[in-house]
Formats: sequence, C-alpha cells, structure tokens
Amino acid sequence: MRLFPLNSSPSSSSSVEKEQQTDRKRTRALLYLNVYDLTPVNNYLYWFGFGVFHSGIEVHGMEYGFGAHEYPSSGVFEVEPRSCPGFIFRRSLLLGSTDMSRTELRSFMEQLSGKYHGDTYHLIAKNCNHFTDEVCLRLTGKPIPGWVNRLARVDSVPQAGPTIMEMGCKGLQGLSAIVANTSPC
Repeated sequence: MRLFPLNSSPSSSSSVEKEQQTDRKRTRALLYLNVYDLTPVNNYLYWFGFGVFHSGIEVHGMEYGFGAHEYPSSGVFEVEPRSCPGFIFRRSLLLGSTDMSRTELRSFMEQLSGKYHGDTYHLIAKNCNHFTDEVCLRLTGKPIPGWVNRLARVDSVPQAGPTIMEMGCKGLQGLSAIVANTSPC
C-alpha cells in the first residue's frame, strides 16, 4: 500500500518517456468500484440493502482508497485491485470510463489527496465511500450506488438514543445477533 502524494523515489527519464508515449494513445479506461465487507454481519444485511462497506476506485490497473490514521497527511492510498488489506472483497461494479491518462489520473489523485487527510476521516461525514463517490462524480459525472454508503446516511439522521455507529462494536454485535436471532453477548 502506498500513500499519496507520492514523494518516493524519482522516476527515471526512460520510464517517464514510456508513460508519456502510452498516454498519447488516448483510450478510455474503465472505472470500477470495488466493494469490501467490514464485518461478517454484512452477509445478512446485504440482502436488506444495508451493510458496513469499504470501497475503492479501480482504474488503470490500480485501486485508490481513503483510510484513517492519526497524522495530518494524506489518507489516500493505492493498492493492487480487489486486495485491500484488512477487508473482505465482496464485488466489483463497473461505473463508467474516463479518458484521463495514467499520468493525468495520478496528478488528479495527488491533488485530491490534499483534501482527504487521514486525521480528517470520519465514519459518518467523511469516509472511504465519500472519497470514492467524489472520484466517481468527477471522472464520470455519476455517483456511486446509494447502498454502498447507506448506513452512514441512515446513521446521520437525528434519533432518540444512541445510533448503531455510536454504539460501535457492541452495536454491530447486537445488530448481528438480531439478524441471526441469537443473543448479542
């Protein structure tokens, strides 16, 4: 996993030239939303249109996501498609295509990474699904499917009593127990 912006080793001039030659061939690149389960309770909730999901955008052979950490630096990262560490891959959805070259896409991600710092991650207001939705909107003009981030939207509605997210793990265990018709603890 690599974080953005990429301040790693400088590219050799020959690899930059190869990338620029490839970019000149201007073909549309397919854009996929890769969706992952955060909890086994998704096996039950998924069929009711709910779940706790992580998502990443796959384009040009890499997957881009957003995650939390405690530092005021980019939380945007890239990984091999469909293999985000710590999550269980569920499915991939074709969202559209973009005419951005690899170079233009990397520049776009580096620019966007300034807005998505790891210490600004918030489970309800600014999570990985908000990131993928913004990327999708800006590249295709369409949002990600609503069900991917539905629990964050449902949980942001004012309610009497604690919400599932405020209850944290106990809330998910209780919800899992209700769905599985067993005792939560």
